Amino acid sequence: MDCVMKLASERAVVIFTLSSCCMCHTMAWLFCDLGVNALVHDLLKANLGKEMERALLKMLGKGPSVPVVFIGGKLVGGTNRVMSMHLSGELVPMLRNAGALWL
Repeated sequence: MDCVMKLASERAVVIFTLSSCCMCHTMAWLFCDLGVNALVHDLLKANLGKEMERALLKMLGKGPSVPVVFIGGKLVGGTNRVMSMHLSGELVPMLRNAGALWL
């Protein structure tokens, strides 16, 4: 879990993904469309990918282990949480507060 938290604090927005996951691709594009330069970690390409995937699942408590989004070094959650925040208008202010958006 320490490895995940270290990677999660590397940039204002960090997304843990699997290149084989269509929702991971969708999540990365959402942030791209919002003008966010998110750091994407593909667990299939990481040396400790399986270990990190287990740690992420433990952090989430349930559901799929990816995609998982961190904003400002803090766990936001998976697809459902991020999309709910986006639709309710909470996501953009959070991104601004983390320094991921300039407008």
